[in-house]
Amino acid sequence: MEPPWHVILLDDSVHSFDYVIEMLNVIFGHTHEIGKRMADEVNARGRVIVATVHKELAELRQQQIEEYGPDPRVPECKVSMRATIECSE
Repeated sequence: MEPPWHVILLDDSVHSFDYVIEMLNVIFGHTHEIGKRMADEVNARGRVIVATVHKELAELRQQQIEEYGPDPRVPECKVSMRATIECSE
């Protein structure tokens, strides 16, 4: 049986907290409260685990994060956030 994989959102200095919260809701179904907690953690630590799932779904979620688009609230933002996946074991 394959071990689960973490989807890890990486911090940057461009995207707003509202963008992060919204994106996590759209892609993962996270509530506003969970999204806010994760936004705080990625801001403080530079990364946050946003999901732990099987590898194929982790790869899909990583792609969805990286294709979500720029933050319309920040005029200088031109790209999506970045993410990586790591085996949980």
